[in-house]
Amino acid sequence: SPAQKLVFNRVNGKRPQVLLQQVSAPEECYTLAHEENVRFIYEAWQQVEQQLDGSRSGDSACGPVQYVEKNPNPGLKNFVPIDLEEWWAQQFLAKIEN
Repeated sequence: SPAQKLVFNRVNGKRPQVLLQQVSAPEECYTLAHEENVRFIYEAWQQVEQQLDGSRSGDSACGPVQYVEKNPNPGLKNFVPIDLEEWWAQQFLAKIEN
């Protein structure tokens, strides 16, 4: 089935000052090897997360160890990791508003 397209109605029936031509993006094709690699990485990461959760609750004596700096960098004291999904959503909405 074709991908859904966003449709925006003109405000007050006015044309936008700049008309951009829609360039259709080619559909992404994944090889079988690519899909196998993605599946392998996903499943391996799920195992790591399960083992980490087990070691936190005391279920396992060995397994993956989460890295924690012993001497944190003072320059990173106020560091806040970015939520990429939120950032992309904000970029998308900003493009729509402009």
